[in-house]
Amino acid sequence: MGKSIPEVTLNDGLKVPALGFGTYSLNGNKGVQAINSAIDIGYRLIDTAYNYENEGTVGEAVRRSSVPREQLLITSKLPGRYQTYDKAVQTIEESLYRANLDYYDLYLIHWPNPKQDHYVEAWQALIDAKKSGLIRSIGVCNFLPEHLERLERETGIKPSINQIELHPFFNQEQQRKWHAENNIVTESWSPLARAKDVLENETLRTIANDHSKTISQIILRWHYQLGAIAIPKSASAERQLENISIFDFSLSEAEMSAIAELTRPDGRINDQDPAIYEEF
Repeated sequence: MGKSIPEVTLNDGLKVPALGFGTYSLNGNKGVQAINSAIDIGYRLIDTAYNYENEGTVGEAVRRSSVPREQLLITSKLPGRYQTYDKAVQTIEESLYRANLDYYDLYLIHWPNPKQDHYVEAWQALIDAKKSGLIRSIGVCNFLPEHLERLERETGIKPSINQIELHPFFNQEQQRKWHAENNIVTESWSPLARAKDVLENETLRTIANDHSKTISQIILRWHYQLGAIAIPKSASAERQLENISIFDFSLSEAEMSAIAELTRPDGRINDQDPAIYEEF
């Protein structure tokens, strides 16, 4: 019996787990085994992307799993090179063919690529794919408030989720506040930042010791209490269980504030600023 994860309700009514499982670099049979291990432990929200080149691995894990498909929530993402409307429609279909799935629960635009300026027509493609039953809920990744406002202004539909870089060294306070005010759920990629940085951080180490938890558990609990859905990745069953075991304790306001103070102006891991970064 897997561990139970609390749920979050998106602005379109879809209920999703408050903690998910990332699959970047989990490929082939070893990837299938790692994803199946995560599902057995209790993860139900599984995150992939067209550019991860493992949608087939995720789909195979879904087929091998003892958990029914309708109890799993699978996310994939549209790459920047296919953001024109017709290409976006075909890529969504191709994503489903790769995974051998009838639908995705969540489908996101991976980056806005503002210099190319196709993200609105890509969004329209997602809207239409949802209407035709290929996607249950649509969202974005790495979109700034001005990008999100334009989507709603020009299509009348706002994303249900914005998946952004978020970790103790880059806590995205203003972006998260904007999401909350506009009823968009924040999802965190790279939620644990760089392992070496966090493991050597004295503030995190002290809080972990005080709770008899690992530093990773403290960080993931911090995400949860921020209202952000973290999607940590691990091929290790032991680490997968550790990462999901965060719902039996709470961080105090003082501890949350202490972690918030770790943020840095240059805290992005790879300096990927959505205002100028282009992903293809």
